[in-house]
Amino acid sequence: MNTWEEYATACPYCNAPITLLLDCSEAYQEYIEDCEVCCQPITVHLRISGDLENDVIQVELSQDHYSE
Repeated sequence: MNTWEEYATACPYCNAPITLLLDCSEAYQEYIEDCEVCCQPITVHLRISGDLENDVIQVELSQDHYSE
C-alpha cells in the first residue's frame, strides 16, 4: 500500500464532492480537516487493518462536535 492515498467522498455539511489525501502510515488516526467547498471542520476517523497485501481502509467522516 502507498503511504498516501486519495479518497473521494462527500462533505457531511454541504454534501459537495471532496477529495481527501489520507496518510496511511498509521493504523489509526483521528484529525480535523476543513471542507474545501464550505470550509466547515470535518472530523476524519481513519482505520487501516489487514496484512500487507490485503489492507482495508475505513474512513468515517462526521461533523466536528467542537465547532460553534
